[in-house]
Amino acid sequence: MPLTVLIVDDEPLAREGLRMLLADDPEITAVQEAKNGREAVQRVREGRPDLVFLDVQMPEMDGFSVVHEIGPEQMPAVVFVTAHDQYAIRAFEINAIDYLLKPVTSERFVQSLARAKAKLRAREPNQENQILSLLETIASPPRYLKRIAVLSAGKTSFISVEDVDWIRAAENYAELHVAQASHLLHVAMNTLEKSLDPEIFVRIHRSFIVNLRRVKQVQPASHGEYILLLHSGVRLQSGRTYHERIKAMIANPF
Repeated sequence: MPLTVLIVDDEPLAREGLRMLLADDPEITAVQEAKNGREAVQRVREGRPDLVFLDVQMPEMDGFSVVHEIGPEQMPAVVFVTAHDQYAIRAFEINAIDYLLKPVTSERFVQSLARAKAKLRAREPNQENQILSLLETIASPPRYLKRIAVLSAGKTSFISVEDVDWIRAAENYAELHVAQASHLLHVAMNTLEKSLDPEIFVRIHRSFIVNLRRVKQVQPASHGEYILLLHSGVRLQSGRTYHERIKAMIANPF
C-alpha cells in the first residue's frame, strides 16, 4: 500500500529524525516536509498526503491551529507529535487520537505507523469526530471531559460522561460502565481521574471511580471502609485510604 507522508515540525532535527524512521518502510513512496503551520496548510491542501505527522508546539501557528485552518473534515490521517504538554497527552488518550511523545523512539514510531496503516487499509473514515472532540476537550475550561470516545468493532462512539455510572481499573485500561453496557478505554485510571469533574466523580478505591449521581446508599463497613449501593444495584466497596473522601461525600451530598 503506497503512502505519501507529510512531516510538520519547526525543528529541522525533529523532521530529519522522522524522515530517517520513515526511510526504513518500503510502503512510503514520498515524504514531504513543512517547517511551520502556514506551510503545512499549503502542503496539505495542494499535496493531499495520506498521513501527516503534525507537531503540536510550533510558533505563530501550532498544530491545533493547522487543524482549525484546514478543517477537521478535510484533514488526512494525522498523528500528533508533542513534547511535554501533559494535558494535551491526556486529551489525545481520552479521544482515541494517536500521538507521539518527543523524543520519538523507534519502537513507539513503528507502533504508531502500523496503527495508521491499518486504519488506512481498512478505509476507515477519517478522524473528524475524534479531532473535533479533541479540540473541544482542549479548548473548553474548566478542563473536564464532556464526552468520551470509545472504539468498538472498528467504529468510534461517543459517550456522555454524565451517563457513566462507575469506572473500574483493568490493568492498562479503564472499564466504563454505562447502564447495562461496558466499554474498555485504553487509558490509565489516574489519567482519566484527572480529566473528570470532581464535583461529579469520586475515586473511592484504587480500582473504582463512581458517579455521585448514581449512588443510592452508603453503608459503613469494617476498618473505615464503606459499601456504596448504586441505583443499578451494583455494590462497590471503598478502599481504606479513601475514607475521608467518602465522609466528605456523605457530609455534602450531591
